[in-house]
Amino acid sequence: MTAVVAVALGAGSFAQAADWPAWRGAAGIGVCTEEDLPLRWSPTENVRWRIPLPEAGNSTPIVVAGRVFVTQPVGPRRTLMCFDRRDGKLLWQQGVQTAAKETTHGTNPHCSASPVSDGQRVVASFASDGLFCYDLEGRELWRRTDLGKQVHIWGNASSPVLHGGLCYLNFGPGVTTYLIAVDKTTGKTVWKHDEQTDYGKPLPADPKTGKRGNPTYIGSWATPVIMKVQGREQLLMGWPRRMAAYDPATGKELWSCEGLKELVYTSPIHDGEIAVVLGGFGGPAMAIRTGPEGKLDASQVLWHHPRNRQRIGSAVIRGGHMYLHTDPGYAQCYELATGKLVWEERLTGQGRGTTNWSSVLLAGERCYTITQGGDCFVFRASPKFELLAVNSLGERSNSSIAASDGELFIRTHKALWCIK
Repeated sequence: MTAVVAVALGAGSFAQAADWPAWRGAAGIGVCTEEDLPLRWSPTENVRWRIPLPEAGNSTPIVVAGRVFVTQPVGPRRTLMCFDRRDGKLLWQQGVQTAAKETTHGTNPHCSASPVSDGQRVVASFASDGLFCYDLEGRELWRRTDLGKQVHIWGNASSPVLHGGLCYLNFGPGVTTYLIAVDKTTGKTVWKHDEQTDYGKPLPADPKTGKRGNPTYIGSWATPVIMKVQGREQLLMGWPRRMAAYDPATGKELWSCEGLKELVYTSPIHDGEIAVVLGGFGGPAMAIRTGPEGKLDASQVLWHHPRNRQRIGSAVIRGGHMYLHTDPGYAQCYELATGKLVWEERLTGQGRGTTNWSSVLLAGERCYTITQGGDCFVFRASPKFELLAVNSLGERSNSSIAASDGELFIRTHKALWCIK
């Protein structure tokens, strides 16, 4: 058993083995412990059901206790939809009328944050409209509508995380940016860490060109991830300009490492020893051999790449290698310990363009992604590139693929799909 699979199993102990209870799975690192997932499908083949959705959306579905949950904007409402996984029947839909028009980008519809569940409750972030918790039958358990406003030119997308008795949320990006932990049964604040990103403030001039960057091009859309280091849990977070780790119980900052720039789109990943954060907008990426607490020394920074292809989707780790699918449409494989690029291949299909926002799903030796054009790629997680399948749905998507009990769940701008 690989270290990353062992971590995934440990983090997912609260859920049924076949559940996919959070964005990027139980451990938040895109790893599925199943290996017999579908390889080939089309709009008419190997489809258990397809359910039309009322509007476009970017969030990824979760699957818990025979139900499929997805966040969904409906005009001025921010909602959570619950479907029966057997036939796609809508069981219930709950939400809130938005209090005020919220800034976002045309490519990032409202309700981009995915929900999360522990098998008893499901939590959804509606950004400025609050954090909401329901039971599996749709009864509201608590709400937090006092968290503040999320104002950013590109909107928001960070998903809530459930671990132990707490629910964590990266509330941002924008002027108001913080990491918060609330009691999952009551919604009351347990701790809060304010992060100063300087959003909207003048940026220092580039020493080489003398030019200043756009002060609104700052922010983190990362979803925090739990990692166990020498028996102690750490909450990993990628911020503008730095990566940091916190004590999940208290919010105490355990360590911080600078080396990023102003934009972080992806979530941290790890294999139990090495943590990686990938910057956005062509910015830096780095890998760190983490320690239990305190300032990191230079020997713990394994590699640092100053410039990279644009990354929006998050990566996965398997067998000492990292696999990702970049925004311009290139699949990449890196040596985890050295940062050496092993291979890079352009993925092309039948859809319109190759742009990709999908985070990689890893199941056994297979990597699954879906491009904005609706092409689902399956390639081997191996130091030697091998494309296994290209499956086109013909519908645009900015979501990621979820897996549960031998089936795949895919959210496009038009519909929710179950692939068998």
